[in-house]
Amino acid sequence: MAYSLANFGSIVLLSVDFTGGSLFEIKFLDQAGHIESVLAPYQNTAAPQITQEGATWQVTLGPDTPADVEAKVFAALSAVDPGVLQDGSVFTLTTPGAYNESTEGAIREVFTVGFNLDDPHIQQIGAPAEQRWQIRTSFVEEEQQTQIIDSLEAQIAPVDQGTLRIERVTPTIGTEVTQAAVLAVFVVAVLILVFIAWAFRKVPHFFRYGTCAIIAMFHDVLITLGVMSLLGIFFGWEADSLFLTAVLTVVGYSVQDKIVIFDRIRENLPRRRNEPFETVVNRSLLETVHRSLSTQINAVFVMIAIVLFGGETIRQFIVILLVGLATGTYSSIFTAAPMLVTWEKGEFPILSALRGRTSS
Repeated sequence: MAYSLANFGSIVLLSVDFTGGSLFEIKFLDQAGHIESVLAPYQNTAAPQITQEGATWQVTLGPDTPADVEAKVFAALSAVDPGVLQDGSVFTLTTPGAYNESTEGAIREVFTVGFNLDDPHIQQIGAPAEQRWQIRTSFVEEEQQTQIIDSLEAQIAPVDQGTLRIERVTPTIGTEVTQAAVLAVFVVAVLILVFIAWAFRKVPHFFRYGTCAIIAMFHDVLITLGVMSLLGIFFGWEADSLFLTAVLTVVGYSVQDKIVIFDRIRENLPRRRNEPFETVVNRSLLETVHRSLSTQINAVFVMIAIVLFGGETIRQFIVILLVGLATGTYSSIFTAAPMLVTWEKGEFPILSALRGRTSS
């Protein structure tokens, strides 16, 4: 998270939902497919074979292709590469759309030189051969979107319209969403604290239960943010409004699991008055751990199936839920309950130091 903050200005890589601006996700069509579409009118007579070596393409027509068809094919391929070479029925051409290191520079030039926009953040998503790019730039007016796509097609390669994704968020809305996200997490924390305090009001030191649940909840949120930060650094994953939904869902899962354990502690305290507090807590954990694990593992199986076989648009949301769910289950058993015992026994270093100063 510190590395992300130093390089991107935030602990996670933020999408335009939070920063404002325009987001283009484009996929340049495979040049073989593009050439095939160019030759589609001649498929019945030409039966071309298309191979690639780097950015150079070779199109071989069938041996019985008529001379007039070869002339038409040459004219069609000349529209792709004016320098196309013909040797009998073999045509050789070079396309700028084949993947190479200059693609990013060509995209950047379209935005900065062609449309005088701020230097965009450009990254490749997916495998290099897929030619899928994500461009995040300053806010682009709607009428410029079509012009930008036309320029990319003219200077690089045809764009796959079926996978094209464009998002536009004004800077004002982005700021409002960011503020609302932070406020939502803290409001949820306060409401949970008040609810637990009210529900456990008959238990000695009832305020500690809510406090331990909230601290463990923030632990789960912190781990989730840390994982998202790593995914942003290594895979370019951006936190959007759906990520905020996942974090709030993690908060709900986390607190629910902790309340189940705390509620069993509340039930066992009157029954086990002669037992030490840590023994009662340990007994309560053993009585509820099978319930916690079985419930969460069932959800984990479903989420893993969605990650492996679900759509790409929901994969990021499910991965964050999966991380948060696993962290919440862990923290309920190994963080929240031990913290409650430590507090009850007065073993917190800060509290012990404060108690020593008061007594002296």
